[in-house]
Amino acid sequence: MPRRFEYHLPHPGIRALRDLEAYIHRCSLEPPLLELVKMRASQINGCAFCLDMHSQDARVAGETEQRVYVLDAWREAPFYSERERAALAWTEAVTRVADTHVPDEIYDHATQHFNEHELLDLTLAITAINSWNRLAISSRMEAGSYQPQVT
Repeated sequence: MPRRFEYHLPHPGIRALRDLEAYIHRCSLEPPLLELVKMRASQINGCAFCLDMHSQDARVAGETEQRVYVLDAWREAPFYSERERAALAWTEAVTRVADTHVPDEIYDHATQHFNEHELLDLTLAITAINSWNRLAISSRMEAGSYQPQVT
């Protein structure tokens, strides 16, 4: 499918989203956790470009192949921490906000593992990846061209 539009061009809205992304990368949340959250939201949204990108970034951040491969079934897999499970449940609820309205029990579980500032950072990360997913899908970004930056 041909690309519909280029969202990497200089644009004030994209600059603002990149500024948000830069903040998220500097926040106190663990980089591997952020990559799992970005992957889970991208799985829900069906964004191949972002899944390709964040699976590679997760591996660079030290994530194992096993955890990357099984992420879609995280509830049944024994190798995610309680903090990660809380983040993934929060990710699913916020990503599906029109269906879930983010239930109190998911919020209560999240607050057992994240303080208020961390939960806001996590929510901003989820908001950002959902925005990137919508840009990538609607512009028809093609998966496979992303190369991670190894630091």
